[in-house]
Amino acid sequence: MFQTSKRSFAKAAALSLIAAGLLVACGKKEEPKKEAAAAAPAAPAKADPLKIGFIYVGPVGDAGWTFAHDQGRKAIEAEFGDKIKTTFVEKVPEGADAERVIRDLVSQGNKLIFATSFGFGDAMEKVAKDHPDVKFEHATGYKTGPNLRVYEAKFYEDSYLAGVIAGATTKTNTLGFVASFPIPEVLRNINAYTLGAQSVNPKVKTKVVWVNTWFDPPKESEAAQTLINGGADVLLQNTDSTAVLQTAEKNGKFAFGWDSDMSAFAQKAHLGSATVNWAPYYKKAVNDVLNKTWATGSTKWGYKEGAMEVIKITPNLSEAAKKRVEEVKAGLKAGTFEVFTGPIVANDGKEMLAKDAKADDAWKGGVNFYVKGVEGKVPGGK
Repeated sequence: MFQTSKRSFAKAAALSLIAAGLLVACGKKEEPKKEAAAAAPAAPAKADPLKIGFIYVGPVGDAGWTFAHDQGRKAIEAEFGDKIKTTFVEKVPEGADAERVIRDLVSQGNKLIFATSFGFGDAMEKVAKDHPDVKFEHATGYKTGPNLRVYEAKFYEDSYLAGVIAGATTKTNTLGFVASFPIPEVLRNINAYTLGAQSVNPKVKTKVVWVNTWFDPPKESEAAQTLINGGADVLLQNTDSTAVLQTAEKNGKFAFGWDSDMSAFAQKAHLGSATVNWAPYYKKAVNDVLNKTWATGSTKWGYKEGAMEVIKITPNLSEAAKKRVEEVKAGLKAGTFEVFTGPIVANDGKEMLAKDAKADDAWKGGVNFYVKGVEGKVPGGK
């Protein structure tokens, strides 16, 4: 009896516990499931920088042409930061070796390539045809293609102003010009220098010595000395070193800096520096590629676009000469003055541009003669 009662009690207790458990279970509120945290959006992949290659004909330390281009390269680095990555190859000969260098820059992944000398034109044209996905820019050239365009500065504007200063300074009425190669770009500068001088001194004549190089200080110095020995007392050059200016100072004569400020190299001889600022164009070209608006064509910038300037002009000019310089500068900046305005007559007496006519780009691109007042004949030409 006792055993039966004990078992009944145990059973009853067990049932009570189960019932209590069920009650507890029924009364328990289920915790809401926490939603999985939303995944953070992935950061957009950073675009690779635009790789840009520069090819220089001379050393970056030439203080002239190549130095000026490299200042432009540094300007775009400062402007665009990590959006671009630049590289350069200096002292590249104009010829077959240029093609090898250009192809090497392409193989390194450069998508915009600047070749900064006239003699690189054939190589640029050839490589551009083989790489339509790369943009090619050729300084002072004339050949274009779907992915090849050309750009240059109006150096003849600076040359004309240098001529005004030289014409007002000379005591012998004989100017000298150290010339690189007999191409239109250089011939324009010789002629503009002479025309500028004649605008203030009709008695001026100009002697020319050709060196057939862009950068060779000993050759440039020898040419300058030849001109001085021939009576020239104010010199200008279309070469890239400071040799002409320094040679002038050694002889007690005058000269100009070319492409950049060379005043520190020969302060006594320095009449002014004909400078070029490539930064505005290089910034435009990079923007064109980054914004996918790049298009082929030809760009020629001068005073009006802020690409040219004769700086640190000697204060020892007559008031009339100073006034003429300022008038020409103002006209160039406003676009109302054209250096090559007729009548322009070659030194053989032939009229090359009619009275009041203004030279267009085709005329300027075909200059192969000396104007009246320049002595001698163009090598291989008139």
